[in-house]
Amino acid sequence: MSDMPLTNAPESFATPLGQLIDMGGPVMLVLLALAVAGVITFIYMILFGTFFTPRLTAKLKKTITFWQQNPSEQAPEQLRQQQTFWCRLNPLHHLTIDTMENQLARRSPQQVRETAARDAQKALEPFEAPLKIIEVIAALAPLLGLLGTVLGMMEAFSAMAATEGRANATQLSGGIYEALTTTAAGLVVAIPFAALAAWIEFRLRRIHKTINGALVSVLSVELTDHTVSQDVDVVEPAQPVARKPAGARPEYDTTEPNSRLAHAAG
Repeated sequence: MSDMPLTNAPESFATPLGQLIDMGGPVMLVLLALAVAGVITFIYMILFGTFFTPRLTAKLKKTITFWQQNPSEQAPEQLRQQQTFWCRLNPLHHLTIDTMENQLARRSPQQVRETAARDAQKALEPFEAPLKIIEVIAALAPLLGLLGTVLGMMEAFSAMAATEGRANATQLSGGIYEALTTTAAGLVVAIPFAALAAWIEFRLRRIHKTINGALVSVLSVELTDHTVSQDVDVVEPAQPVARKPAGARPEYDTTEPNSRLAHAAG
């Protein structure tokens, strides 16, 4: 009595999967492999997005507002001082700091924009590969299901031809039923992954819009020469020149050449 459940348990456990594989054949194995790969890709993307998604946090908004009002070295320095664990994982945090520093370095606007666009694209690349995998699975699953159906129908009609037309309707309908199983399985795999691909693409568009809005806010600030002019004003005031006695020979004064070099450097 005790041996009966032990021998029947594995068969009853493997029956549903075994029946699907028997009805679908090798095409069903490929569909199952695609489904497993799609689930693993989606889980990886969810975990990766939880930590490395570009986010416009409240501190970042406050710093960008401060930068728009006072574009100076205090804004990127403030962001560096506020770096926490989550800020280090936020690509938008580093993008904002690099863009501010590139502007303060007086690089050309085109170079700053190209650098920001390249870094933004690099921040979105880890999300594009999983999205492409899920889109491919959603597109291939129905085609594989149709292929399994065609192969099953060919096998069913081949069996009917071998019997020289003496096959009854029950045998023919059973073969067609098994052939259509792969089409149903392909649609079951394709529909949820197509929905997931649309949702991920929508999320990526929102992330791209967030990055674009933050960087445009930083790049729209025009830096002036106010700080440089203040530095020059400190050098420019004329020193009181000591009066020389009449008939004394003029000495070489280094103040004027140095001031000219200061203006040229500025």
